[in-house]
Amino acid sequence: MGKLKILLTGFLPFGGNTINPSQLIVESLEYSHPCVELHKVILPVSFLQSKKQVEELMEVLRPDAVISIGQSGGRGEINIERIAVNLNDAVKPDNDGDIPFERKIYEDGANAYFATVPVKKIVQNIKDAGIPAALSNSAGLYVCNNVMYTVLHNVAARHIPVVAGFIHVPYLPQQTALMDKKPSMNLQDMIAAVRIAIDTVVCELSSLKPNFPIV
Repeated sequence: MGKLKILLTGFLPFGGNTINPSQLIVESLEYSHPCVELHKVILPVSFLQSKKQVEELMEVLRPDAVISIGQSGGRGEINIERIAVNLNDAVKPDNDGDIPFERKIYEDGANAYFATVPVKKIVQNIKDAGIPAALSNSAGLYVCNNVMYTVLHNVAARHIPVVAGFIHVPYLPQQTALMDKKPSMNLQDMIAAVRIAIDTVVCELSSLKPNFPIV
């Protein structure tokens, strides 16, 4: 049988930052599994452009799983998101200068979608590795939620067997050097956490695809 295709996405820097940990994680992460094909993409911090690019990736790549990563400054742990809502509502502009006000992502979309990756299992596996992690019930209303919702809406609308979820990561230590008491996490721990998330998703997919070998 063919390899499982996993799409892993991160974001470019935004909000005046020169780095984004999600971009560094995606670019640095190496994943070796003989039956997994990992595709890594860095998305623009743009409501409209990220939506368009995700739609194109879903159509062209046709992945079996999508794991997206975004920065959430102020959080001190890896957060696995459970819910994406059909709403873009920002107080700060994206990198295109767009500041949506109570704008639906899809006019015909459901109010919300739940992640289809095993969120609690991912959290537990990351914590078992000694890395702080928690389940989150709010992906916000910025571009991270926009991407998570776009993926899940495309899965639901096309009735395709794709599992998908979103991971929020903290600042890197170098980002918080001049910030008072802002939590951070080192890049290697973030990479390890995302690798664990991928492993957990691969195991989940293997249970749904009996002919897929775990080695």
